[in-house]
Amino acid sequence: MNDQNKDNLEDDIESIDDIEVLKDKLTDDVSTSTAIVKAKHTLPKRTGLVVITHRPLFPNMIVPLVIEGELFVKTIKTALNNKPSYLGVTLGKDDFNLKKISINNIFTIGTIARIVRVFNLTDKSAQILLDVTSRIQIKKITKTKKGLIADITPIEEEEKIKLTDSIRAYSREIINNLKELIRLNPLIKEELNQFISQVNIEDPQRLADFAATLTSASRFDVQKILEEENSQKRLGKTLLLVKKELTLSRLQAKISQQIEEKISSNQRKFFLKEQLKEIRKELGLSKDEKSQEIEKFKSRAKKFKWGNDVDEVFKEELNKLNLLDPQSPEFNVSRNYLDWITSLPWGIYKKENLDLAKAKKILEKDHFGLEDVKESILDMIAAMSLHKNVSGRILCLVGPPGVGKTSIGKSIARALGRPFFRFSLGGMRDEAEIKGHRRTYIGAMPGKFIQALKTTKKSNPVIMLDEIDKVSKNYIGDPSSALLEVLDKEQNSSFLDHYLDLPFDLSKVFFICTANQLDSIPEALKNRMDVIRLPGYIATEKLAIAKRYLVKKQKIENGLRLKKISFSDKSLLKIIEDYAREAGVRNLEKMIAKICRSLARKIVEKKIKLPLMITSHMIPQYLQSPIFTKDDIIGENVSGCVNGLAWTNYGGAILSIEATDMTSNQKGFKQTGQLGKVMVESSEIAYSYVMANAKKFSVDVEKYTSRLVHLHVPAGATPKDGPSAGIAMALSLISLMKKEAIRTKIGLTGEISLTGAVLPIGGLKEKVVAAQRSGIKEIVMPKQNKRDFDEIPKLIKKGIKFHFVDHFDEVLKICLPSLKRKI
Repeated sequence: MNDQNKDNLEDDIESIDDIEVLKDKLTDDVSTSTAIVKAKHTLPKRTGLVVITHRPLFPNMIVPLVIEGELFVKTIKTALNNKPSYLGVTLGKDDFNLKKISINNIFTIGTIARIVRVFNLTDKSAQILLDVTSRIQIKKITKTKKGLIADITPIEEEEKIKLTDSIRAYSREIINNLKELIRLNPLIKEELNQFISQVNIEDPQRLADFAATLTSASRFDVQKILEEENSQKRLGKTLLLVKKELTLSRLQAKISQQIEEKISSNQRKFFLKEQLKEIRKELGLSKDEKSQEIEKFKSRAKKFKWGNDVDEVFKEELNKLNLLDPQSPEFNVSRNYLDWITSLPWGIYKKENLDLAKAKKILEKDHFGLEDVKESILDMIAAMSLHKNVSGRILCLVGPPGVGKTSIGKSIARALGRPFFRFSLGGMRDEAEIKGHRRTYIGAMPGKFIQALKTTKKSNPVIMLDEIDKVSKNYIGDPSSALLEVLDKEQNSSFLDHYLDLPFDLSKVFFICTANQLDSIPEALKNRMDVIRLPGYIATEKLAIAKRYLVKKQKIENGLRLKKISFSDKSLLKIIEDYAREAGVRNLEKMIAKICRSLARKIVEKKIKLPLMITSHMIPQYLQSPIFTKDDIIGENVSGCVNGLAWTNYGGAILSIEATDMTSNQKGFKQTGQLGKVMVESSEIAYSYVMANAKKFSVDVEKYTSRLVHLHVPAGATPKDGPSAGIAMALSLISLMKKEAIRTKIGLTGEISLTGAVLPIGGLKEKVVAAQRSGIKEIVMPKQNKRDFDEIPKLIKKGIKFHFVDHFDEVLKICLPSLKRKI
């Protein structure tokens, strides 16, 4: 019987008009049944049996019960034909199944009860009232047409129990715990009070049975109480269940009290706040929250010069906010939208500093070298000073890491006197980061550009878009396409953010983009920007930067500002040449920082004396063995080896090329060094050209057609590609076949064709910087790159001899003197 059906039955009983008469009758019947139980032979040896699944029944209980199942309904009907109508009741085990009922899936200790009244009897269910008389043991069950019949043996209770001190102690402890339960659980208060007033401590069996029924213990724990025949043990098991129930009730009461206290505290605060609002309102001291917000937005709006379309949207949204309840979710959405509108600098511009001399001074102070970059920026500022309607600019600073792209952007902002805002586009995948989210989404907000304007509080800031070459593109969106509107001078005067849904003028914003390479930037986006290249620094420039900026900065950051510590020029040059040969100065700064940290520790440990001059001989003590060596540059007396010049994302680099030949079953030409497709093709063109003109170069063709020629580009773990190493690879092959080394430390760059023509290449400036940094004395380059060469600052070209060639024959005359007269 489930609890819901039990409750329904109890409701039916309570609805009987003659309920008091029924109770009196039941009391008389209980007395009669008790007298009957005393005689074992008066109870039947066979009786109908029903199996319940909730909790077992105990003697001396009057219980309403709902029975379901045709088998048990037949059992009840058969029992009603007998006078008195007895019915066995027992508990089913976990594996009890009505279709496969057996003695093994029921408990053999149950109770026998007298059917007092039947309320509702159908073919499939019955509602009955039982008067439970005594315990029984079930010996055998039989399934018949008249129902389920059981052979039983009544279990006699002890008539006179010897009340030992232990039994009295158990009984009193149970009663005391039940009284505590009354205080904690008001729902059973009336039932418990009635029982405690009637219970006799000299009847411990009835006390144990009744107390067990009041607990919320599992049906199997309660069944153990029913099965226990020893009075003292039964009392002990019951006391354990009552104790557990009491502990659970105390915990429940504690949790309930904590929740009620919290609710009461919150309610109290709420009522006090509401009362305070009303009091202040009556006294005219303040307005409610909504009125304050509306007044704030109106006050902000008076400062702006916005168009009619913006003003119309603002008033409409303000009226909407006025009608909404502050507790409504829509109220916060509308308030946030108005907050964004009134926080933007509509028509508010920062007065610019277009003083060319001051701008030049700031650029010179902040940066050493990069003269061509500074000149380009000063030209732009000069043009802006002559134009009355100053519009924005879109620059793209391209160069390897550590050359100062971000710091130049900050210097431009300082020179112009504009506020500066920077954000990174690296890894950005969602175009909503650029154009904002629709207001229909939870947590929607404007894009980065509108956020930048709110932060700077001006409509003409300098906004830096860092790492524009690393914008991601996937199924979520394409941020680079969203940037097309922002970085277009013809469109950004009415930039439409998805969140604002109002046009905002970005035409006065100075945009500065940074990138390591241009190849990954979409062509349409690239065309909207003025590109300025930062090739990197040569050793003399790095030395000046270290002396003017880096050493001072690291001394301050490592607590050495007041200490008399200095670096000699030779020590800084050793760091530059042996530990930091990259195009920028980032690694150089790291090395100086590492030395400063070591010095700080030695000062704390009092291991050095001040003042101290760091010399070149002391550098390995702090930085260990050099990372770079002079062997990176191929010198004289090495046939088949040539220095090529390469361009990478991190600036220019020296590309060593080696060639050798060997006797092998495999004949022909092979390349190694993780070369890209274009570079492999370039090497094959060089090999074909050399073999086709072998007679002119005095090379034994038959010898090398029967041998394997192997060309290798060291640093095999680094991918390499591009056509600019063509003449270097051809020269390497001729040097191998002639067994003659190149004339001097010379670097080559240029694409070669099958006819021997030397074609132009890119990245010349970076390659010259790399050659200067690495000690190359001569450079051979295509004649068609003369225009690019003229744009390279003189400081970078200083100390290097340049050769301009149109054909590979000219390369041989320069690099291999033995062929000078033959070609």
